[in-house]
Amino acid sequence: MDNLNVLAGSPLAGLPMLRDATSRRASSWDRSGGNDDRLHIRPGEEVVLADIQGAGCVRHIWVTIACDEPDYLRKIVLQAWWDGEETPSIKVPIGDFFGMGHAQSHNFSALPLQMSPQDGKGFNCWFPMPFARSARITATSECSTEVLFYYYVDYQQYDSLPDGLGYFHAQWRRQNPTDGVSEEGMTNEEFLLQGRNTSGDGNYVILEARGRGHYVGCNLNVHNLRITEQWNWYGEGDDMIFVDGEAFPPSLHGTGTEDYFNTAWCPAEEYSSPYHGITMAGGPNWSGKISLYRFHIEDPICFRESLLVTIEHGHNNQRSDDVSSTAYWYQTEPHLPFSLLPGEARLPRPDDPAEW
Repeated sequence: MDNLNVLAGSPLAGLPMLRDATSRRASSWDRSGGNDDRLHIRPGEEVVLADIQGAGCVRHIWVTIACDEPDYLRKIVLQAWWDGEETPSIKVPIGDFFGMGHAQSHNFSALPLQMSPQDGKGFNCWFPMPFARSARITATSECSTEVLFYYYVDYQQYDSLPDGLGYFHAQWRRQNPTDGVSEEGMTNEEFLLQGRNTSGDGNYVILEARGRGHYVGCNLNVHNLRITEQWNWYGEGDDMIFVDGEAFPPSLHGTGTEDYFNTAWCPAEEYSSPYHGITMAGGPNWSGKISLYRFHIEDPICFRESLLVTIEHGHNNQRSDDVSSTAYWYQTEPHLPFSLLPGEARLPRPDDPAEW
């Protein structure tokens, strides 16, 4: 029997296996020997968090930030390039990258991403990020005041990478508002529950990718913009995931937003688990801001040529809400280049509808 078989079965079982790797860390420690263990990022400045040469894999990133400016978690952008590529494979507002939207932080615990006390301000990422020749990770501040930025990037270096590894990617998107329909002349039931979607056209797009790889999850953020005392559930939209250019209906067609996020019956309470959760559940009648996550760790969605991950915004795309998302996936290079909305267009809406 292969001696390694006795270590199969769980992550903890594999810990005794010896590894041909060198452990390294890039961090914000005070090079003077003092206690100012942080970067002081000026307005508009881009700082390099890690610039690594050779083969390796980022195994963990920890960040915490102090800034007096509102919404700074949408104004600081995390980027990463693997093996000298021209366009980054990660380009996401930093709060969204670590699992939660609306420029908010709350305590939650998922397997690849966590926000830890106090009040979720300790950000952690355990997505492995392999590279064959080099890695470059930066943070750019679009704040108008100084940002105090503490971080660790823990990584391993190797002689070379084995074949068959994809590169980690993360992309942020927003549609504000989604292009719904007027509810004039409709009953509440007609607006929220009726209509037919037989094409997937008009769905909110979480990810569009080209190449070979697998999708490993997302966080989705909704600001409910419908002001009403009638039943106002935002999440009747089905997920539809189109693999390798397939036509409608896709091979992965879901039954509702809460179902894709592994919850049930229009949830209105916060919850976190290794693979799915609700970090913000909204106010009464599902009003205000909601943030959810779903990670495909045990069930990655594989593609050979392309992938289109979509979800309806309300049944039949009839709702007009503020929707944003971060998608996480692995793939071969090159990837489709993606851009990021400018700073003002990334900011969350105020809570008070009178200020919209």
